[in-house]
Amino acid sequence: MTSQSRHVVTGVVLPLIIAAFGLFDLHQRPEFAHIRKVDVFQLVVCGMCLGIALTGFIEFLRAPRANG
Repeated sequence: MTSQSRHVVTGVVLPLIIAAFGLFDLHQRPEFAHIRKVDVFQLVVCGMCLGIALTGFIEFLRAPRANG
């Protein structure tokens, strides 16, 4: 497996699989029918923002440092 494909699997495929299992588990609960669509939208947006922030933080840590 090349480095590029490993990054795609780690960064895209695995989170999608984990999210799919989480949504399936949530859908099986009886309380799910009482959740409003606006609340679901807010949770999705918050999760996306946290994911973007975490990705930026990781990229900040991985950036080469200037030796000075």
